[in-house]
Amino acid sequence: MLSLTLTGLKLKNPLMLAAGIMGTTCGSLKRIAERGAGAVVTKSIGLEPKGGHSNPSMVEVDCGYLNAMGLPNPSYKNFQGEIDIAKESRVPVIASIFGGCSLDFAEIAGALRADAFELNVSCPHAHGFGAEIGTDPELVEDITRTVKRAADVPVWVKLTPNVTNIKDIGLAAESGGADAVVAINTVRGMAIDIESGYPVLGNKFGGLSGRAIKPVAIKCVYDLYEALDIPVIGVGGISDYRDVIEFMMAGAQAVEIGSAVGNNINIFNDISSCMESFMEEKEWTLEDIHGMAHRE
Repeated sequence: MLSLTLTGLKLKNPLMLAAGIMGTTCGSLKRIAERGAGAVVTKSIGLEPKGGHSNPSMVEVDCGYLNAMGLPNPSYKNFQGEIDIAKESRVPVIASIFGGCSLDFAEIAGALRADAFELNVSCPHAHGFGAEIGTDPELVEDITRTVKRAADVPVWVKLTPNVTNIKDIGLAAESGGADAVVAINTVRGMAIDIESGYPVLGNKFGGLSGRAIKPVAIKCVYDLYEALDIPVIGVGGISDYRDVIEFMMAGAQAVEIGSAVGNNINIFNDISSCMESFMEEKEWTLEDIHGMAHRE
C-alpha cells in the first residue's frame, strides 16, 4: 500500500532518513534502513575533510533544535566504503553532497557511487557553501545542470527556506535538470545565554529544525507543487503519521525525517503502520493523498 517509485528509485514506503541525522557511518545508515526507512540520505559530503564549527554546535530550544555543525565530513574520497556497505540493506542510499561551485559538486558526483544525489545548496551556517549559493537561482541552475552531466543517477536539489520566494529557486533547479527538489532545510535561528550575554552556539547562529518549522515547510511544499513539474520531497518537523499525510496533501510525493529520529529510532516503522491503518480506514491510496489540498 505504501510502496512507490520516486525518480526511478523503488521505495517500500515514502519515508526517508534526512541528511545530517544518523548518516555519518554505514552502521547508522543500515540501522535506520533496518528500522523501516524506505531510503536513507547520508551526511553532506564535500571535497576535502572538514572539521566543522567549534562546540557547542547543537542545542535544544523550546521549539526544536538549533545546530551549527558547519558541514563536518571525511571527504568523498573517504566515504565510498560507507555507502557501499549501507547498500547491503537493500534500500536506496542517497548521497548528500556540497561544494563551493558547480565544479566541486560535479567532481564529487562523478566519483561517488550512490543511488541518487541530494545537492545541499541550503545549509544556513557554512561560509561559502549551502545557502550562500542556494539563494541565487542562476547558481542553483548551473550547479544542477553540471551535476546532471557528471552523474548517471537521479539528482535532487535541497532548497533553503531562507529566501523571498522559494518557487524561483525550485524553478531554477528544474531548469537545470533536477529530478526532484527537497524542501526544506533548516531555518536561520539563534539563542543567547542571558546569564553571560553570549550566543549559545559556537558559530553564534545556526539552523532551526524540529516541530516549529513544519508550517514553514508545508507552505514551501505547497507552493513548489503548484510551480513545478518534478516531484517535491517534504522535510521539516515531521514526528508522526499525521505530519506525513499533511505533507503529502500539500504536494510531497515522499518525505524525509530528521530530528524526530533522535527521540524514536523506530519512527519509520511506527509511522508506516499508522499510515496503513489510516489509509485503509479512509480507503485512500498514496495517489489519492498526493496533492489533495490543491483540489477544488
